[in-house]
Amino acid sequence: KLGIILAVAGSAVGLGNFLRFPVQAVQNGGGAFMIPYFISFLLLGIPLMWIEWAVGRYGGLFGHGSAPFILSRLHNHRIIKYLGTIGIFGPIVIFIYYTYIESWLLGYAFFAITGRLLAAATPESMQAFLLTYQGLAPGSNLLTAYLFFLITFALNIIILYRGVKGGIELLCKIALPVLFIFGFIILIRVLTLPNVTAGLGYLWNPDFSVLWSAKVWLAAAGQILFTLSVGIGVILTYASYLKRGDDVVLSGLTAASTNELAEVVLGGSIVIPAAFIFFGLAGATAAANSGAFNLGFVTMPLIFSQIPFGQFFALLWFGLLFLAGLTSSVSLVEPAIAFVADEFKLERKKAVLRLGLVLFLLCQLPIFFLGQGVVDELDFWGGTFCLVLFGLIETILFVWVFGIDKAWEEMHHGAELRIPNFYRPIIKYVTPAFLFFILGFWFLQQGWPVVMMHGVSQTLVPYVLATRLGLIALFIGIALLVRKAWYANK
Repeated sequence: KLGIILAVAGSAVGLGNFLRFPVQAVQNGGGAFMIPYFISFLLLGIPLMWIEWAVGRYGGLFGHGSAPFILSRLHNHRIIKYLGTIGIFGPIVIFIYYTYIESWLLGYAFFAITGRLLAAATPESMQAFLLTYQGLAPGSNLLTAYLFFLITFALNIIILYRGVKGGIELLCKIALPVLFIFGFIILIRVLTLPNVTAGLGYLWNPDFSVLWSAKVWLAAAGQILFTLSVGIGVILTYASYLKRGDDVVLSGLTAASTNELAEVVLGGSIVIPAAFIFFGLAGATAAANSGAFNLGFVTMPLIFSQIPFGQFFALLWFGLLFLAGLTSSVSLVEPAIAFVADEFKLERKKAVLRLGLVLFLLCQLPIFFLGQGVVDELDFWGGTFCLVLFGLIETILFVWVFGIDKAWEEMHHGAELRIPNFYRPIIKYVTPAFLFFILGFWFLQQGWPVVMMHGVSQTLVPYVLATRLGLIALFIGIALLVRKAWYANK
């Protein structure tokens, strides 16, 4: 049980904790952002955690480890398996680009050791270094980045090949403690910098006027979904490995709390405060608005270049991020492996190798078309839209179709910790309404993203359309496999 908790926590603790969270906080009112953030955590994140742990364990009792067949146990209708397909499709889409970005961290950790990263570091040189590494600078190539991608991808497959206990669980037992040690060492160094209170105040002092903005509440809710890895399908698969009497209430709460420790304590106290101390108000604001790539790969190396033993702290920083990315990426593939192994009665190692080949081919897209907006498209559909849609689907199925009485009983079976009674109406009414509001507001705000091209330059339209058509083809392919397995098992 401890291994599954660590695996779920490892899936949740990822790049979003250390890069996405501080940026979201700064862009949405600083300390005021934490009000809708914690409200979303209590009304959305925790209920979804409990729902997914309970639904996953329930489906596992029937020998299912993937969303289409787990959800079908809640309501036996043929359309459910296609809705559950999102729980395989979404993680695969995220893995396609996440693994490449993860490999950058390994490369940067290597260059931090060799001293090449921090040599004569200036904003211009660090930006040029990143563009050259990505193959986007004139005359540059992808040879170095591709080498580190191959190492990273192979490491993911090796861990998955070793199984849940000998691979993923072992990784998380080692990586999570090391990750936290690295994070606290960097945090202590940041807290000992001069004028650190002003740096912390920049992030945490609230601007209460922003609380009237729906955008801030949506950003907070989206961050909770993203950071807890709920609405993806990963937790369903992990929870399916539990026994009937295992406590899903305490386990879900433990995994969520571990993630929040990493995000709020570490993620909120390292990057932005350090940027404020070294670059002032204007520089820190610019760093936050420049996005996670520039923040992690440009701003932080610049900071490390200006402190004693900066090479050592740069190694810890990129090592921390790489471990966080690795524990998340292996989890993203697990739902697909469980689906192939369980429903097609295929040995796990064969399933990993066959899926590995397919995923390797799909991963070439963000590598060679990074500058054409492919990563942004994959991130929106896999890391944003699918999360909310699938979270809404599983909540409605569990609470309304399966029934709140049966759902409440299922969550408490074997529980050492009882959920407070006031959470019953929250789970039944507030959580699905919250998700429906997020989904509806996105459509109103963005238009129908399937056909609209808001914010996309004319030169990128062909690539965006090709990416969307490719995603549709991928979803249809997975749905056909689900259909084949469904009728084979019937």
